[in-house]
Amino acid sequence: MAKTQYTCVECGYKSIKALGRCPNCGAWDSFKEEAPVGRALAGGSRGGLAKVRPLPNPEAIVRLSAVDSGSEARFSSGIGELDRVLGGGFVKGEVLLLGGEPGVGKSTLLLQVADRMLRQGRRVIYLAGEESPGQIRLRAERLGISGELELLRETELESVLATLEADPPEFLVVDSIQTLETTSAAGSLVAVRDATSALTRFAKASKVTAVLVGHVTKEGIVAGPKVIEHVVDATLYLETAGNFRVLRSSKNRFGPVGEMGVFHMAEEGMEEVANPSEAFLAERPVGAPGSVVALTLSGERALALEVQALAARTPFPAPRRVSQGLDSRRVDVVLAVLERRLELPLGNLDVYVNLAGGLRVFDAGLDLAVALAVYSAVVGKPIPQDFAVVGEVGLAGEVRSVEGLERRLREGRRAGFERLLYPGVIRNVEEAVKRLL
Repeated sequence: MAKTQYTCVECGYKSIKALGRCPNCGAWDSFKEEAPVGRALAGGSRGGLAKVRPLPNPEAIVRLSAVDSGSEARFSSGIGELDRVLGGGFVKGEVLLLGGEPGVGKSTLLLQVADRMLRQGRRVIYLAGEESPGQIRLRAERLGISGELELLRETELESVLATLEADPPEFLVVDSIQTLETTSAAGSLVAVRDATSALTRFAKASKVTAVLVGHVTKEGIVAGPKVIEHVVDATLYLETAGNFRVLRSSKNRFGPVGEMGVFHMAEEGMEEVANPSEAFLAERPVGAPGSVVALTLSGERALALEVQALAARTPFPAPRRVSQGLDSRRVDVVLAVLERRLELPLGNLDVYVNLAGGLRVFDAGLDLAVALAVYSAVVGKPIPQDFAVVGEVGLAGEVRSVEGLERRLREGRRAGFERLLYPGVIRNVEEAVKRLL
């Protein structure tokens, strides 16, 4: 007889009994009971459970040359920024997981996608597990979405699958995966895992493109077992960046990983930002020390962003180092290089470094911009407005080449920066400082 097992819904830690607090992640009252599963032994039977040897299935083996290469044909979502993140559009039978904080605009974006699918003549079903049909209709009317959208108001998984299999749609939205009920309570680790696996099998068998909405934890990852991200074909995250919404891909079997799309939330819904560089640089201060434009790369997209720095005398024995939107460890390395190689006095200064606009970009190509911004802030001299820079800074103070340099430089020129500093033009940080300050 199989033993009952309890699993922490926050981190997946397993225990033979329910615990008040998880010893792994520290969450309280997070243990849920898993349905017991009988085990069949390889040597015969025990407790009346006999192992049945499955019959061979030669048809399961397919020669690679016999596979149809055109089976992964794409179709557009109707939204350019979303197509960019997806790698060109949706694929039939593809399953996507969309995560994001409450209120960030996941449902709004998916309603707009559903409307584009309807305009293409595709049948769309929107499984509404969190909102009532009346609430969805109010939002749809505000967004100007067609009333032909079909709503499925059901949360019991078996009933959902039976309804979809009877008349499969071409496009399916599940909002959200945490509301579906299985043998376990809705939202539990087991329920989320089973519902994701079942819907993925249905989508693959019926060639239905499905988008599953997932809640995120306080750490910013999709709630539930990590296995659900391995089951789906793509995992997308919708984040807030100042006045904008940023859609990123952390996994994509049919396109690039790390690609980024930028939107602006308006009364009419999510509007695409065709020129993110211009949008993020719109409020850049003129003639302010500690401000420099950096050329970065997110996926296949190059961007011109402003790096800001501020240095102030510290009242504490240990000066503070604060960075927002950047890799704090790389910022610490750059500060050490400035202090050691350029003899810049930072020992009694608090240093604050910020990537303006609310974006989070962990790119080694921002090192040179950080170095110049901090140096400018300390000496109190502004960097010329028509300069943009890119480059990785090594521990010897040298400026190293970075990935996608040509794309970055093209974006810099397109954004109106004719004077560019990059590896090859300069050899080290000291040379860059002498040229700009």
